[in-house]
Amino acid sequence: MNARSHEFELCVEERQIEEVVCCIFHSLFLERTLGKFHYKQEGSYSVGSIGMVDVDCDFVTFTYIRLASDELDRRLKKTAAEFREELHREGSCSGQISLEFYHKKRPQWSFFSYDCTEWEIWTIKITTIVLANEHERQLHREKVSELLTEKMFYITQAVSRHEYVPKVPSQSELDFVFDTSFPDIQPYLFRISFLTNMTTSTSVGTTMKKFIRDTLAL
Repeated sequence: MNARSHEFELCVEERQIEEVVCCIFHSLFLERTLGKFHYKQEGSYSVGSIGMVDVDCDFVTFTYIRLASDELDRRLKKTAAEFREELHREGSCSGQISLEFYHKKRPQWSFFSYDCTEWEIWTIKITTIVLANEHERQLHREKVSELLTEKMFYITQAVSRHEYVPKVPSQSELDFVFDTSFPDIQPYLFRISFLTNMTTSTSVGTTMKKFIRDTLAL
């Protein structure tokens, strides 16, 4: 099975990286998370409720909704901060961070590890820019806000399509599909990885210049 892949490209200030990543990934978890399963017997279960929280960004003129799970929020903030710090440490102006959803299958032979198959991958490609003054930064905040609004609409449309999502498994195989380690929510199995020190191609450089030019033209 081929995983569905989605890519976003954004030019941001370094200080905006964490908020942009958390905004997009939290929005995805809103669509890829269920409440905790409570089994009465095999094949009979109830699903717990999940809360939501509004988040106001500090460095982008934007408000988004996330799941009211402090543990998930901590994990995302930690990984986003590590991504930003790695970009800063390497002096790199570009990198990418990916959120992959996958499921596990039992191996044919007991001495093999579980087979993991990705079914959906979301990648954010980041290019960092440095702006000269507060006026440019304010214009840029508004531009990034517009782009995030577009990404939210895209996510909503993409996840509403009738495409593959793992079926709810039996109780004994629940952790083959869901991450059951959270106390208050049950997202589909996921992993987050990032890549830094990428070589900026001509097309990316052109995109960044166009982004700055369009921003300053506002």
